[in-house]
Amino acid sequence: MESDRTAGAYGVAAGAGYTCASWRFLMPLAPDNPNYRSVASILLREGGVVAFPTDTVYGLGASVYNHAAVSTLFVIKNRSRDQGVPALIASESQLSEVASDVPDAAYALAERFWPGGLTLVLPRNPNVPALVAGHGPTIAVRFPDHPCPQTLVQAVGGPITGTSANRHNGPEPTSAAEVQRQIGNRLSIILDGGESPASVPSTIVDATQSPPRVLRQGGISLEALREAWNVEAQAGEELR
Repeated sequence: MESDRTAGAYGVAAGAGYTCASWRFLMPLAPDNPNYRSVASILLREGGVVAFPTDTVYGLGASVYNHAAVSTLFVIKNRSRDQGVPALIASESQLSEVASDVPDAAYALAERFWPGGLTLVLPRNPNVPALVAGHGPTIAVRFPDHPCPQTLVQAVGGPITGTSANRHNGPEPTSAAEVQRQIGNRLSIILDGGESPASVPSTIVDATQSPPRVLRQGGISLEALREAWNVEAQAGEELR
């Protein structure tokens, strides 16, 4: 198969990464450059799960519309399937592919903070597989400010997942080496873009509520959010 030959030429394969009773294979790190991004996009289209640098922490990607790949991602992270994962897009115009009935507040926040470290919780587009959203009615969406995930989304032709590239509740992955240490035996490829520019994940805002409410404080402060819209603090505290 052509894509297998292409991946093989770079020392990676969609099925690479596994454990054995006597030894443990760790996926080698691949530099984040155009050639390896092309390989990663091929692997994503074939149902692989890949790790990549972002503007926050390292992300774990599978094609949103590939149920088997997303299912594998949950296994890799040891994550409960009732906990959805974010979808990454490469332009604001793609928002309608994953969300529906987007409120004005979400557009205002996206205009101010996208691309960047803001994740918006929105009504899920029915075309998005329920597994991605933890079988719930909403989905988390982000437009990252980093060329790698943007390129992957564009090359795949649709959104990819963007959950952190670690085991569930594990340390935040701020380097490819940390990704390799935690889950490197199960991935199709790990793109190494160096240390993350930010050591904190994105700020999550639930835009299905009125007014929107912060669900997780990240790199964007409540004060900054309120410059774009009247956003409420996370329940029980006034975030800074």
